[in-house]
Amino acid sequence: MRRSPLRKQQANAAPIDIGAHGTNTRPYEPLTPAQVARLITEAIALMGDVGIRFEPGSEADQLLAAAGCSVCPDGVIRFPAALVRAALASCAKGTKIWNRAGDTGITIDTEHTWFMPGMTCIRIIDPVSGKTRDSTRDDLALITRIADGLPNIDAVCVACKDTPNSTLAGEIGEFVCLTENTTKPLEYLCEFTASLEAVIEMAALLRGGRAELAARPYFLHLVTPLPVAYAKGHVEQILIAARAGVPVGVGTVSFGGATSPITTAGCVLHSLATDFAAMVLAQVAVPGAFCIGGSISYFMEAATGAIGSTPQVLLAEQMVCQIRRSLGLPHLTGIGGRVRARRFSQDAVWEMSAMMMQHFYTRPATCDYLGLSDNGVTYSLHGLLMGNEMAGMLRSMWRDGAVDDESMALDALRAVGPHGNFLGELHTASHCREVSWPSAYLGRFEPLSTTDLPDRDLSQRISLDLAKRINAPPPAALPEDLRAAFAEIVTRTTEKAVDAG
Repeated sequence: MRRSPLRKQQANAAPIDIGAHGTNTRPYEPLTPAQVARLITEAIALMGDVGIRFEPGSEADQLLAAAGCSVCPDGVIRFPAALVRAALASCAKGTKIWNRAGDTGITIDTEHTWFMPGMTCIRIIDPVSGKTRDSTRDDLALITRIADGLPNIDAVCVACKDTPNSTLAGEIGEFVCLTENTTKPLEYLCEFTASLEAVIEMAALLRGGRAELAARPYFLHLVTPLPVAYAKGHVEQILIAARAGVPVGVGTVSFGGATSPITTAGCVLHSLATDFAAMVLAQVAVPGAFCIGGSISYFMEAATGAIGSTPQVLLAEQMVCQIRRSLGLPHLTGIGGRVRARRFSQDAVWEMSAMMMQHFYTRPATCDYLGLSDNGVTYSLHGLLMGNEMAGMLRSMWRDGAVDDESMALDALRAVGPHGNFLGELHTASHCREVSWPSAYLGRFEPLSTTDLPDRDLSQRISLDLAKRINAPPPAALPEDLRAAFAEIVTRTTEKAVDAG
């Protein structure tokens, strides 16, 4: 069968930028421009009137005081409005994190969305027994290898902890585990400042030097303070990463009704003030650094005290995405793949579908909680595979619909007329694959009564795919000399910590 002119053109086309949003539709905006401006103004005013708490004794005291902030003995720092607005203007509005080889990467900005497995669970649903247990380094390696082979997973984070080794060595080892089991770009987060210093040293070795790492960052570093409160370690990590040229995302989880106001606007405002404080600190230290806020809002369910109110969570996410976009800032979010259900079930699929579907409208820069269940305590590989599936659906929807002679099928419509069908038409054969979402579990894989497919439910279909992926070959191994150098860094860092007491 001959190719249509359009198919010939597509065969020679440049690779598709899979993370890019379509340009024909606008993101959803629940706020008026006046409301956006008011929330930003009030967040900045809160920073000046009430202040943000920084644990006393960190470098933030001197840096922020020199920039014109009022530093109180109890650690509360009050920010001049002009300083905050200058920081919002001067921070980098985008960055790129590169893969292990340093030859391709993903652009973090307002025009792309990237998907990643979710972070720092302490338990996992065992893929063989189906029982929940403490997670290990082997589990992190397995999740990372599977993520490496998923087409809609763009970077990899510390999906679960090496729970038996919750030490400095274990934390650094989690980064090593990521580098060994995926070639994709990374997100990283840690408790110990020494872990970040060691990881930057490793990433610089991988790149061939610190200047090369700054030019092609291997990972996005995440810092997770409490609402409007920064520990000394948070300050240290922000400054160390910014000075090394490593992009930084800073985000708290504001818990409306507990750690933040229960109203949607109040919780969002509280989150913004937290984010802006980190951005000021980074800009004072390294003007133009990529250090942006990514706080998210959850809300207390009044009847139980648990996280609830899904519509309120979704609305808060819509609001904060719009606010950050108005500042030219990308939004980093984790709500899409995180579910409250304790296991992969109808509840989990419903919540993941609701959360991720709104990304079509809000368009965050990252969605990095794929696979989290039980409110982030337990990791689900079924959830990860379902998240990959839904990311593919969103990417199909983000493609702008073409409207031209070929896409409107003008020739075919006239040739077939009102009495025929299009099954045997060249136009159908030329376009049947490009317009179809290549679902791994739905569509042609659904066991409808009109098919002879085995009557397996969604969970069973994912289980079959998971079993294949568990046994798939791993990515290319790290060079042995690099593995040895990483091991030496882990040993040296932990021995130094022990000597320091």
